[in-house]
Amino acid sequence: MDTEEKLQLIKRLSGKTQEMLAADLGVSFPTLNSWINGRSIPRKGAEQRIDEHFLRLTGQNVIPGNLIDGKKALILKKKERHPGLLRLLKERIDIYEEFLLSFTYNTNRIEGSTLTEPETAAILFQNTALPDKSIIEQMEVKNHQAAFKYLLQHLSSQGTITEEFVLKMHAILLNGIRDDAGQYRHHAVRIAGSNVPTANYMKVPALTQSLIEDISKPGKDIIHFSTKVHSRFEQIHPFSDGNGRIGRLLLTAILLKDDLPPAIIPQEQRRFYILYLNQAQLKNDYSRLEDFICEAILKSYDILG
Repeated sequence: MDTEEKLQLIKRLSGKTQEMLAADLGVSFPTLNSWINGRSIPRKGAEQRIDEHFLRLTGQNVIPGNLIDGKKALILKKKERHPGLLRLLKERIDIYEEFLLSFTYNTNRIEGSTLTEPETAAILFQNTALPDKSIIEQMEVKNHQAAFKYLLQHLSSQGTITEEFVLKMHAILLNGIRDDAGQYRHHAVRIAGSNVPTANYMKVPALTQSLIEDISKPGKDIIHFSTKVHSRFEQIHPFSDGNGRIGRLLLTAILLKDDLPPAIIPQEQRRFYILYLNQAQLKNDYSRLEDFICEAILKSYDILG
């Protein structure tokens, strides 16, 4: 972790302005600004003070990999300030609609949709039909809206993630688009643009059931756990179509169940998302994907204010 990353994280964790942080470190504002922007490097004594601040805020020594721990510490602080997310999404229509639009637009664009964010908003909130756009793409928007609504209702009323829940989400997502909506695939598939092997279709039901059973026992580190589940689900690839969108809905369900906001993957970062997902699946290295998901959660907290 370099000095820029440490200082940015300290600033976010402490909630202090740059002027306040400069005073804490005993340096001028221009000096701190120069460090944060990578124009200069602090001397040994200043670096030690920075590391002490990092340790005090995160409980972690500054060693490679601890940037993720720092982000998790920040997420936990934000979680304390924003309890009851399911209730909030039900009561605050403005926040609900902002999450819905961002989630629907980005997840569909990742899968190749040509709809812009304003076009997605028009379909979601005004039921607008766009004559110059694909009917399927427009159905995918409305179906994702219905699947997200079902997800929230299910978690609010039952709170459990089951095989039936996953199959129902798929049935809603692909309703009117595919005849096998809500059913596991019965043939081999390949992930486009990837050399990650998917599960034998005959093993899909058992593998998916095993994954869902594991979801009921997440352990303490929900972000690491949800990262591994997301990677496993996408490699199983249980459906003929819609695996990416269902996988991200399932990731959202796991996080919301633990009172964390959706990890909305920005479509502009699709290349990195796929790269980190492949690293997790092929090399059993979840660090970059986990860091990526941490960043997505933190950006979702920006919506909450």
